[in-house]
Amino acid sequence: MQDQQLQDLADFIASSPTPFHATATLRERLIAAGFEALNEREDWQLKAGGRYLVSRNDSSIIAFQLGAEGALASRGLRLIGAHTDSPCLRVKPQPEKDQQGLWQLGVEIYGGALLAPWFDRDLSLAGRVTFRRADGALESRLIDFQRPIAVIPNLAIHLNRGVNDGQAINPQTDMPPVLAHSLEAGRDLRALLAAQLQQQHPDCTDIAVLDYELSFYDTQPPAQIGLEGDFFSAARLDNLLSCHAGLQALLNSDGKQPCLLVCTDHEEVGSASCCGADGPFLEDVLRRLVPDDAERIQLIQRSLLVSADNAHAVHPNFAMKHDENHGPKLNAGPVIKINSNQRYATNSETAAFFRHLCASAEVPVQAFVVRSDMGCGSTIGPITASRLGVRTVDIGVPTFAMHSIRELAGSRDPGYLITVLTAFCNSAQLI
Repeated sequence: MQDQQLQDLADFIASSPTPFHATATLRERLIAAGFEALNEREDWQLKAGGRYLVSRNDSSIIAFQLGAEGALASRGLRLIGAHTDSPCLRVKPQPEKDQQGLWQLGVEIYGGALLAPWFDRDLSLAGRVTFRRADGALESRLIDFQRPIAVIPNLAIHLNRGVNDGQAINPQTDMPPVLAHSLEAGRDLRALLAAQLQQQHPDCTDIAVLDYELSFYDTQPPAQIGLEGDFFSAARLDNLLSCHAGLQALLNSDGKQPCLLVCTDHEEVGSASCCGADGPFLEDVLRRLVPDDAERIQLIQRSLLVSADNAHAVHPNFAMKHDENHGPKLNAGPVIKINSNQRYATNSETAAFFRHLCASAEVPVQAFVVRSDMGCGSTIGPITASRLGVRTVDIGVPTFAMHSIRELAGSRDPGYLITVLTAFCNSAQLI
């Protein structure tokens, strides 16, 4: 079962190089499982026991099942939250550079990326492209080159003797990838995208590419590694691992309880967007589920959000970066994340509920508190809790190298997370 779950996670990550592709993959899997797609621009005709999904900006998605018959407000929702975006290199609007006989693209750093691991990697390009057809209609499609088309070469140590002494990386001058020789005068990215669109989508003929949102990504596939297969290595584990676990939990649930999975974009840059956790997407969906204000407040106060976003495992080479009593370990179960200054939304009641849930599901559980002399990152939990007033527990699978181009998790932890989130979806009683 573990190997099957890891392979499914690997396939999910490989098909999701950008938030747009992650949302499309989630949508495809949900529809294949019988969920009905809704359109925010149309009226919704929801039925008792129905299963539905809705997306916004092609990069965020909400899926929900209404469960058995009965007033929704009296039963509460089991909410699972995650995010679809990861730190990466985004292509600029006018990126073409011809330097020293080589064609490069200027990039902007998205999120808090570890930059050093991006050098000397086989990179590809994917994202959303918006174009105009011959009849004037505007349309957007997803593209993915899938093959290695770019690289950011390191400067040889002979020319950069101080590189191992912690030399800073300049994101403007050091990070533009090399794609080709510039032997052809005036290479045009938009022409390249038009050709790729026609190759992937044969109906995209006679078009003019107007704009795009493109990200470079590492083409190395996910892998189970270690002498005994103890580890799982992949790009974008933060936070596609949690998106996948939430999806599997929803699909594996018995369907009796009202459940909702929300996977939003832009967490890595603050979530303040029309489709981010600090935007109105989830609130808009809840208003349509329960139009009456008083009943919706009752629903929210009977609900619980499990905000799933990766946690920091204690690193054997840097153990001093953790509080000595709060060093989560790989393959030791999901981590409850706690912060007195509300960088995480966990409180004693929600933490106790999650501990009880783990015990009932026979899943090990851990806790993380940042060192008192270090700052603490945050996630979608506090944002959603403050916007909705919903009780929240922030949790996540422990990982190494968070925000690197390639991250590392324990091979048993994804299964642990799926198991406990499935138990959450099936839980008849919330706190």
